[in-house]
Amino acid sequence: MATIFRDLSYRYQWLYDSISSVAALTVGGEQRFRQLALQGLTINPDTRILDLCCGSGQATAFLVKLSHHVTGLDASPISLQRAKNNVPDATYIEAWAEDMPFEDNTFDVVHTSAALHEMELEQRRKIIQEVNRVLKPGGIFTLVDFHPPTNPLFWPGLSLFFWLFETSTAWEWIKTDVVGLLKENGFDVGRPVLYAGGSLQVVKGVLGSSKL
Repeated sequence: MATIFRDLSYRYQWLYDSISSVAALTVGGEQRFRQLALQGLTINPDTRILDLCCGSGQATAFLVKLSHHVTGLDASPISLQRAKNNVPDATYIEAWAEDMPFEDNTFDVVHTSAALHEMELEQRRKIIQEVNRVLKPGGIFTLVDFHPPTNPLFWPGLSLFFWLFETSTAWEWIKTDVVGLLKENGFDVGRPVLYAGGSLQVVKGVLGSSKL
């Protein structure tokens, strides 16, 4: 069940942006947070990138500085309109992440930021299968999302944030073996890189040559 704060944050961009900025302080600010999943990637102007569940384009704004071929996908027409206004240099598609309207082997990189915790388990499985399909062999899936804190001092803040702005899917997400889920779907995955007392994780998976 969504809280009133969650509904308001999606209705008013200024509120959403304020919440994002405050939450990002734990990793050094909004700008650093939006680039966490991009660290260590080799991206050039010809790299074809999908910003999956792009929202209002916060991460898209950094991706278009790296590549001339960035596509943002989101199911929310309101978010997409905001993204178009904020980052007009990308291409935008309104669609569900679990049923993407792209041909096989379209993208070199698929990126998603703080989105998979919004999904039910079966949705996440379908989304990862779709990511497998639209990525080229050897392509990279990179994501940043919540993780159960390794530092106990971060549990109260994360719990309060979940209570105010998230639903039960966020709690289910932090119990999920993300690395195992990606491996099951054809990705070679290293250990997650943790930030903010372990409450955030960056996971990168390289798609093997034998696709599903």
